Formats: sequence, C-alpha cells, structure tokens
Amino acid sequence: MRADQFVNLHIHTEYSLLDGACRISELVNKVKELGQTAAAITDHGNMYGAVEFWNEAKKAGIKPIIGCEVYVAPRGHLDKEPRIDSSPYHLVLLCENNEGYKNLVKLVSIASLEGFYSKPRVDRELLRQYHKGLICLSACLAGEIPRHLLNDDYEGAKKAAAEYLDIFGEGNFFIEVQYHGIKSELKILPQLYKLSAETGIPLAATNDCHYINKSDSEMQNVLICIQTGKTLDEPNPLKFETPEFYVKSADEMAELFKGHEEAVTNTCKIAERCNVEFEFGNIKLPKFTIEGVDDNISFFSELCRKGMYEKYGSEPEKEVTERLEYELSVITQMGYTDYYLIVWDFIRYARSQNIPVGPGRGSGAGSLCAYCIGITGIDPMKFNLLFERFLNPERVSMPDFDIDFCIEGRQRVKDYVVQKYGADYVSEIIAFDTLKARAAVRDVGRVLGVPYQICDKVAKQIDFRNTLDEAIA
Repeated sequence: MRADQFVNLHIHTEYSLLDGACRISELVNKVKELGQTAAAITDHGNMYGAVEFWNEAKKAGIKPIIGCEVYVAPRGHLDKEPRIDSSPYHLVLLCENNEGYKNLVKLVSIASLEGFYSKPRVDRELLRQYHKGLICLSACLAGEIPRHLLNDDYEGAKKAAAEYLDIFGEGNFFIEVQYHGIKSELKILPQLYKLSAETGIPLAATNDCHYINKSDSEMQNVLICIQTGKTLDEPNPLKFETPEFYVKSADEMAELFKGHEEAVTNTCKIAERCNVEFEFGNIKLPKFTIEGVDDNISFFSELCRKGMYEKYGSEPEKEVTERLEYELSVITQMGYTDYYLIVWDFIRYARSQNIPVGPGRGSGAGSLCAYCIGITGIDPMKFNLLFERFLNPERVSMPDFDIDFCIEGRQRVKDYVVQKYGADYVSEIIAFDTLKARAAVRDVGRVLGVPYQICDKVAKQIDFRNTLDEAIA
C-alpha cells in the first residue's frame, strides 16, 4: 500500500499527561518519515497540545487534524454516583472545520468545568447540541460499542451505533477498528465488520498511538507507573498488554486489516475533509466602557496624570513627567489603552470589595502608568525599572500584567469580569511545566525499584539548570 493511503487518526501526545509519550516535534518527524501527509492529535479529554501540534505540523508540511478522545458519561454529564457514573465511554472527535473546532472546544470545556468525575465528561445531549463540524470515530476497547460487544450484547452495540449516527449525521460517524495483538480486540473485530455491513456505517482503521516507535513501549510503561505510583515489577491494570501502540505505517495497517483495506484508506478520506485554520497575531481585545466616558484615551491620560501628582507631588521631576508622556504615547500608539483600563477596572473592583491585591509581578512593574493608576504598587522610577520590558514598539507582543488576588476573593473578581465583559470574552488559561532532570531521576528511579538514597544522591549531583543530556555529558 502507498505510504500516503493511510493517516493516523488516533494519537496521544505528551499532553495526555503521564500516559501519552509522543513528543509533538518527534511525532511530526515520524509521520513525515513514513511518507504520510497528515496526522491527528486526539489527547485524552483535553486539547492542550492543539496549537503546538498545528504549528509543528504546518512547519513540516504535514496536515494537522485537531481532535480529542472525549469521555462520554453513561448517563448525564452532571450525574456523579459511585460505580454507576465512574466508567465513562471513550469517543474520538475530529474537527472537520472551524465550526467543529469551536464546538469541540465548547465540549471539552464543559466536560472539565461541569462534567468532571474522575475524568472530564460530556454526554449525548451535549454531543447533539455541539455536533456540527465534527467527525466521530467509535474509539478503542473503552468505547461504548466495543464494550457492548465485549459483554456479548450485539444489539446494544447496534443501538449505540444507530444513536451516534443519528447525532453526527450520515457520513460523519465511523466504526473504528483496531488490532494491537490483544485477545479482546480479536474477539470483537468480526462483530465490528458485521455491524458496519448491516448498518452501512463505514469503517476507519486506527492504531491507538501512545508512543512513536515500538521500542518506546517500556518508556511509556514507566510513565504509567509514575502516574499510578507503581513500580515496573508490580501488577498495573493500566499497563498495555503489547508493545504495538506506536505510530504505524500504511503497510503495517494494511497487513493488520487484510480484506478490509477500505478501513485503512477511509482514514485519508476523513483527513481530506478536516480543514481547520488558526489565526495568529490578530489581537482581539474587548472594549472598555464606563458610564459618562466617551473618549477612553483622554480618560486614561487624565487618570495617569492625576495618579502621578498623587504619587510624586504637585511638581514632579522632569524625568517623571517625560517618562509618563512617553509611556502614554506608546500605549496609545500600540492600541493598549483599553487593556490598561480593563485591568485597572477589575483591580479597583477588588479593592472596593476588600479583596487583597498583590503589588504586581514581572515586567508590568516597569510601567509608570500602571503605578500611577494603581495597577502595580512598585515605583519604577525609584528602582530604575524598564518600561520597554513590558511594552516595546519594536517588538509587538501582547502585554501581560501578573496580578495576584487573595484566594478567598479571587472567584468574585472573575465573576465581575465575566458579568461586565460577557462569558464569551473571558477565558481561563493553563501553564505547563515538565519533569526537570532531578525530578525525572527520582521518579524513574522509584519506578525501576532503585533505592531512594541512590536516586537522591544522583539527583543532587545534577545542576538544576541542566537538562538530562547535559547532566549525563
């Protein structure tokens, strides 16, 4: 089979935390090396890696398919009873277009914010509400259809397939077939083929990729042990039965699904339909409004000058006035007046509610305007702090005030911002850190059963600024 006649549509990157071991840059290189033209990202319950994956794939000339393996609650996503609701079904969703991307973002967000119960969960009602622009695959052994088949409930599987077909529509739902040398898969494969033939729902062959090369299986097993607190010698229900969960070639997939090659080539047809485009560099800020103010630039300038006189007296030194006027011109020219006013507004709200606010951290403390209007509490003139580290006309990048609010009142500040600017314009963000060299040595050592004293001794010899490769060298 030609290399470009198969696309891997089921891949867990490093963002399937402590489970997926596909580093995104290495994954893209592997796909290119195999001669494949596209690949999907389908991390467990999240889309953390979507932008990084999209950028890396585009750079390499690989078509990025944005997706997610979501968890579907057996009942409603708000139902959270032990034993009944703690085993959600897996389901793979791929974005066909930007409407699908928006719907998938919505589903994944609701799953975490409302449906979280051991896993972030959606339900059928939500899928029905946000199905447009999405292509659905029935997933691995943990999917609803395979689970019915494993329980010898063919009619239940058929009913579930009909329901997903009804939700996503003709041509948008595929019965996913996998074979990693596992007995359970061998048991249900003939039934999945039969189900496809009887219902007319097309097949899609995938490999449940959790690592890039076959030789990486042991590494992924170590990750699972770190996640579960086990050692390699201990029984672990999450350990994979075979080392077949890697990024496979078209020939390997054709060999696995002989006689059902359409399941392999259908992946290309799906990939052709998936066209999501991301837009970068076009900053979309909400507009600041306050009663009685028509001109935000004048209002902001007056606020800053008034604050300057309060902080530095009625006759500030020349370097202070010149610095303020310079900052005002840069802020206005770069279009960040409203941004300053929005931050000023929610900090003012917090203080009016007696919610403690920090003095500001990072480069924002270098702005005299921010100090004068009370966003920060550190005098940038006294400490010779540079405004250009925060906002520089020669390096156009979004400024970022780091503001701390007391944990007891933080939610009220968020609620105020949502109420004032609208829920559609407010988002929470996440920051990721990786296991540094010292932590990796300690964690992997524990998994391998190496005595803690030895792991600790080795870890302490590593300079915290070094990577593992640098430390080994």
